[in-house]
Amino acid sequence: MAGLIHPEDLETVRERSRIEDVVGASVQLRPAGGGALVGLCPFHDEKTPSFRVTPSKGFYYCFGCGEGGDVISFVQKINNMGFTEAVEYLADRVGLQLRYTEGDGAPRHEPGLRMRVLEANQLAAEFFARQLSSPDAVEGRVFLDQRGFTREHAEHFGIGFAPRGGRDLLNYLLEKKFTKDDLVKAGLVREAGWDFFQGRLVWPIRDAGRSTLGFGARRIFDDDRMPAKYLNTPETLVYKKSHVLYGLDLARQPIGKKNQAVVVEGYTDVMACHIAGVDTAVASCGTAFGSDHSRMIARLMTSDALAGEVVFTFDGDAAGQAAALKVFSSDATFSAQTYVAIEPGGMDPCELRMSGGDAAVRELVARRIPLYRYVMKNTLERFDLDRADGRLAAVRAAAPLVASVRDVALVSGYIRELAGLVGMNPDEVRGEVQRANRRKTAPDARPSGPPTPTEQHAPGQHAPDQPAMVPLPDPGDRRLATERGVLKVVLQQPGLFPPDWGGIEADDFFHPAYRLVFETLAATPRGEAGFAQRVVSALADPVAAQLAVALSVEPLLAEPNATYAREYAARLRLARVLREIGDLKSRLQRTNPIEEQAAYNRMFAQLLELETRRRTLQAMAVGEPA
Repeated sequence: MAGLIHPEDLETVRERSRIEDVVGASVQLRPAGGGALVGLCPFHDEKTPSFRVTPSKGFYYCFGCGEGGDVISFVQKINNMGFTEAVEYLADRVGLQLRYTEGDGAPRHEPGLRMRVLEANQLAAEFFARQLSSPDAVEGRVFLDQRGFTREHAEHFGIGFAPRGGRDLLNYLLEKKFTKDDLVKAGLVREAGWDFFQGRLVWPIRDAGRSTLGFGARRIFDDDRMPAKYLNTPETLVYKKSHVLYGLDLARQPIGKKNQAVVVEGYTDVMACHIAGVDTAVASCGTAFGSDHSRMIARLMTSDALAGEVVFTFDGDAAGQAAALKVFSSDATFSAQTYVAIEPGGMDPCELRMSGGDAAVRELVARRIPLYRYVMKNTLERFDLDRADGRLAAVRAAAPLVASVRDVALVSGYIRELAGLVGMNPDEVRGEVQRANRRKTAPDARPSGPPTPTEQHAPGQHAPDQPAMVPLPDPGDRRLATERGVLKVVLQQPGLFPPDWGGIEADDFFHPAYRLVFETLAATPRGEAGFAQRVVSALADPVAAQLAVALSVEPLLAEPNATYAREYAARLRLARVLREIGDLKSRLQRTNPIEEQAAYNRMFAQLLELETRRRTLQAMAVGEPA
């Protein structure tokens, strides 16, 4: 089993993967002066370009939504890949065979295979789409027509038809110079040489970057030898069912813009939602919606994911109730921001659109209710609320649901709501919720020992549930302009500063994020090139890492030189001295010079010393001799 990617190979991937080429495949870039490029951000909706790529630094940064990083993090974000997958994708792109520092050291797959699989999938998708117009696909066209889908809809979603011949796709792709082994590894052909999909309607499953990862196929012929109604691509190098969502390619930007995702159960449900105007709909493929899927969606939400909505559409029957309970209990991220939309008659979005039109689908989502409330209602229904012991048992069963809501401001309202549903005093209910909270946070309820990482993360990138350590400073805060300006010069032109950084110290920075960035860069070897990249890699805090990226690409106010750097450093040190003078004068005013003469005299001497330093730094800050 291969382990972590060798650090030297990570650097080689970054060096060979020109960020302007990789980003340019997804974003239309134009020159912006100073060697930088700008374009419309692919991660949020905007009309004026605020997305900036700086090839000389190897960074991208959006001044609109704050997304930024290097070429690897861009591939991660745009394709919803993990760090290792993104590195392997880029390594295939530049023809580099990766080495691994643990395990047997063997690569996980031969170089270039990922790109060949993606190319084969794309050609297969185009082949299937053409076949939908063939005489043999009449059953498939009837299936779509009966559900209210037109030819234009089929083209928009890329729906195709897999011929019944058994080897049609194999022969077509062999002519395109693919090997049978490649096609087997892509999940398009079986070991025996038969096409994996035969005589079925086919939906391409794409990632957020519109690369075709696999397919979902629906049975339409009664004599189909495969009994399953739906058949999905088997697990492959690029298709992992717990990491893909159907419709993500179309829903990516709407999810970010609206801060909402609607999770449905089938391909035709996704189609019905999008056609009806619910363009944030996605569906899991051959597996239940899980924590990996929720993290994929959270990455697409451009504002606070806790303020976003994930709306699940479940049937109103017992199976739907069980699914809702499973979702609620399966992942800690499902709490107050998660909703359910239940159609009372048990219809799914596709059936609802057929019977009630587009407006009915939109109304279904609009009538969503909080998942916790739906689960709580179903929990309470199990108890006899006419009996005192039944009411107490119901509250004890529902208390952990209320305790799981992360927005503390909502908890009091939920407690009152629960009290009203069961007919108990709110104080009694609050006591049970508090007990549930204590059980949840008890030491023995937490896992022992540090968490074990399961995936290599990008430098500066935390595990998905690891909290940020520092707040992000406001770039427009004029009180912190000198701190931001100094760090921009240091990260972009470190060679202008002497070894001691012009006397700058970490305590010269008032904001904790700026201080953390400086502490890290001060401990980072300057080297010949790539200093900013090394600083970002060394930052474990994701907020500070994003800040360092921004500072590395923000334009400087003037063309810097050694004098400019020396004066800027003096201004930063002067700001700290002025703060210390202000603090000391405040203490002097509160100190009685008669009763506390020794302390007063000591502080007065310190003030004289600070005033001397102030005059020296003021002179240095304007280029005068000290």
